[in-house]
Amino acid sequence: MKRSEINAVLASATSIFEKHGWTLPPEPKWDITDFGRGDFSKFGLVLMNLCEEAEYCEKLMLAWQGQHIFAHTHNLKKEDIISRFGVLAIQVWNNPERSVGERFSVKVNCSMREVASGDVIYLRSGERVTLVPGVYHSFCSVGEYCVIGEVSTANDDVNDNIFLD
Repeated sequence: MKRSEINAVLASATSIFEKHGWTLPPEPKWDITDFGRGDFSKFGLVLMNLCEEAEYCEKLMLAWQGQHIFAHTHNLKKEDIISRFGVLAIQVWNNPERSVGERFSVKVNCSMREVASGDVIYLRSGERVTLVPGVYHSFCSVGEYCVIGEVSTANDDVNDNIFLD
C-alpha cells in the first residue's frame, strides 16, 4: 500500500474507534495489512495492539464490508474474538481441509455450543466466541464495518499463525 493509502486508513480507523467510544492509547502500535495480496479493500484488516505482555495480549481490529480475513488457526494461542460494534461473521472448521459437517463444540458467549465444521457464527455487538488451537476460522464484517476485539494468550505472529489460503 502507498503511504497516502495507509494514512487514509489510519485516519478513518481512528475516527471509527473514537466514534464508538474507544480512546486510543498514546503511540498505539498499528498494523495495516492486506496479507500480501495487494488489495486492502478485499483482504485488508486494521489491527492495533492495546496490550502485549508475555502471558496475554489485547487487540482492537477493524474490518470493512467486503474484506475477508483468510482461514487460519494457531498452534498455541487461545483467543476470544468479540464484536465491539456491528455484526461479525466467523466461519469455523475443525480440520485444515475445511471439510464440512462434522460436529464439534466452541464456546460462544461463555457457553459451549455444538456446531458443524463449516458453520458461520454471527456475533452481534458485545458477543464473543472463544477459539482454541486447532479451530480454523475466517471472518468478515456483515455490515458497513465491524469493530472487533481480541483478548488472547501471548501472540506470536511469526511462529503461531497457520494460514490456509
